[in-house]
Amino acid sequence: MLSQIQSQLNPDSVWSNFNSVGMVESVRSLNGETTVETHYFISSLESNAKQFGNSIRSHWGIENSLHWILDVALKEDDCRIRKDNAPQNFAILRHIAVNLLGQEKRVKRGIKNKQFLAGLDNNYLARVLALA
Repeated sequence: MLSQIQSQLNPDSVWSNFNSVGMVESVRSLNGETTVETHYFISSLESNAKQFGNSIRSHWGIENSLHWILDVALKEDDCRIRKDNAPQNFAILRHIAVNLLGQEKRVKRGIKNKQFLAGLDNNYLARVLALA
């Protein structure tokens, strides 16, 4: 199967030299309703199911924590910006804000509190923006 997939890819593609294909089924139960999603991955890892599983869990742990920060600290899910390219532009700005506030280590607070402090104190805001 791996050789069939590789033969269908452009040989000059960066994706053509992979060593394994993996599948992950995600099962989610919410309010008595269960949904199953299937995700396929190509990888440079040799055939090692345990390492593959750890890599996928690690990736989604990082993704989930970022989305939690975006929703809780920056209220991304409450945003009503819908027109043209504005949603994508504001998503980029939120990611930049989370990265800059996360890099600022002098104040020992969460992202939400650092954002609030940057709104109140122009000197702190300048220090955060200087990290860019």
